Amino acid sequence: MIKPSPLQIGDTVTIVAPARKLTAEDLSMAVSTLESWGLGVVLPKNIGSQKHSYLAGTDAERLEDFQQAINDANIKAIICARGGYGSTRIIDRLDFAPLTRYPKWVVGFSDITAIHLALFRYGMESIHGTMPVLFAKPDAGSSLSSLKEALFGSNVVLIAKKFERNKPGSGRGEVVGGNLSLIVDSLGTPSEPDLCGKILILEEIDEYLYKIDRMLVQLKRSGKLHELAGLILGHFTDIQDTTLPFGESVEDIVLNAVSDYRYPVAFGFPTGHENPNLAWPHGAIGSLVVNAEGSSLAFATVT
Repeated sequence: MIKPSPLQIGDTVTIVAPARKLTAEDLSMAVSTLESWGLGVVLPKNIGSQKHSYLAGTDAERLEDFQQAINDANIKAIICARGGYGSTRIIDRLDFAPLTRYPKWVVGFSDITAIHLALFRYGMESIHGTMPVLFAKPDAGSSLSSLKEALFGSNVVLIAKKFERNKPGSGRGEVVGGNLSLIVDSLGTPSEPDLCGKILILEEIDEYLYKIDRMLVQLKRSGKLHELAGLILGHFTDIQDTTLPFGESVEDIVLNAVSDYRYPVAFGFPTGHENPNLAWPHGAIGSLVVNAEGSSLAFATVT
């Protein structure tokens, strides 16, 4: 995997919006935050487009902004503005080849999982972490601190409290994942990940329990859960139930899906659609330990 270099004070970064649009206030707050870290911020010409009611511009505009950020050797990191929906409409038309000459971090989560998976298939690490639309949240401090540390090359270790339904054990491998819906959405596409020997991280928001079950069954049926090195569950936020209750919790659903396998399973990791949403390097090699005291995911030392 290609690992972009850590950022340095004075480096230039950009904010792109490959999915849903964001407000001018959100953008202003993000620019101020990044500048306070000693970074220069340049904005693409289409970032404020109003040519689509939901998306941050037309597909052509969003594609143009992202591709120019990839191509620009002076830009050291691409910060995705927000999730929502829209990245998959442009993902197959992005040319990642310039990243082999100008490696740079791409940051985001939620809908940006689609971009992480495409970069993973291309052999490029990226950062799963908080995004500008969330920078101003009152409880975003730890998420922002972890993003800054990840971008500037600090070692990354995620810790989760003990959880009685964890499956203990240890595993080591490339860490892949993000939003459950987007991972399932990638099946049968050029972004579909090979998960054999990988540590898989899953998180989700605003889904029904039966749909979570359906997605995990699909991952199992497609062979994606068979030979993991480990499974990590982050935040499952605002999960809903039907009028006729499904009768199983998220934990029940997950453990049922992986009951045939012996790898460790860890719940309650600080990643996803709640704070803390701690940053981690997608595609990097991590070591997972799950025991009676809790769980940890540690990544190799940055050099």
